[in-house]
Amino acid sequence: MDKTVNQKAWFLVAPVFLVVAFSAVLPLMTVVNYSMQDTFGNNQFFWNGVGWFKELLDPSTDLGGRFLASLGRNLFFSLVILAIEVPLGIVVALSMPRQGWTVAACLVILALPLLIPWNVVGTIWQIFGRPDIGLLGYVLNAIGIDYNYVSNDIDAWVTVIVMDVWHWTSLVALLCYAGLKSIPEAYYQAAQIDGASRWAVFKAIQLPKMNRVLLIAVLLRFMDSFMIYTEPFVVTGGGPGNSTTFVSIELVKIALGQFDLGKAAALSLVYNLIILIVCWIFYTVMTNAGVERKVQAESEPALDFKASAGLKPVPALKPKEGVA
Repeated sequence: MDKTVNQKAWFLVAPVFLVVAFSAVLPLMTVVNYSMQDTFGNNQFFWNGVGWFKELLDPSTDLGGRFLASLGRNLFFSLVILAIEVPLGIVVALSMPRQGWTVAACLVILALPLLIPWNVVGTIWQIFGRPDIGLLGYVLNAIGIDYNYVSNDIDAWVTVIVMDVWHWTSLVALLCYAGLKSIPEAYYQAAQIDGASRWAVFKAIQLPKMNRVLLIAVLLRFMDSFMIYTEPFVVTGGGPGNSTTFVSIELVKIALGQFDLGKAAALSLVYNLIILIVCWIFYTVMTNAGVERKVQAESEPALDFKASAGLKPVPALKPKEGVA
């Protein structure tokens, strides 16, 4: 029996393609066009080929040196953020209650930082960290710590990192909490019967069940942290000097400050390509690691919670002589 093919569904999908083409494809093609040309104003463009890309990837040029320096700051910032927020989010999720009215209270409190717009977060921490009127800056200087994020590179970095941790750790915690809530209670009952320790329960039950949500959390936090712009721009403006000038801030300086559309377009394309490649590497590595753990668990059926907890199995009781 032949299956009837209904082509009317394309009429429902066509508006989506039109919206994507208008909002993504056409601007992308415009950026590609600008990256191949140069202009001296008056809407007059001159063909430059891949000249901007060569200059961008050459550390000896001014553009290449600025780009590679800001890229290094971006990578360092993202690694620090992931190293802090992912473990901290897991700890917060494990510490949250599982039932009762306190669950709703904790979820609301955790969601509050996520509801604040990025520019407002930057403004809050800009005022909060000021040594003259800000609570944080005033207290730190009062106890003898010379803190000033405007003039000290380390203070500026600490402020930006702490601000991002305060703003986005809740996202990781909420995702991990959703993964923990999906674990059946039977797993915990079996672990309790086997006498598994708290660490063994986390290693054998909770962490494997959070693999998928952790993958989503790492990808989201990497992309957000690597594309960060508003918060450090509002707080430090990329300073002191260029100490907190990330690629996004450098891109805005070139595009709007210097009006070098060709350089800015080439930088934005390379920037986007780096984000896609690193996200693909993250996803591939973490997915393969999850598959390997699953295959290993299936190939070792004899392992139980006693082995995970480091407990010796209890030998079977032998029947006494003369007892049937």
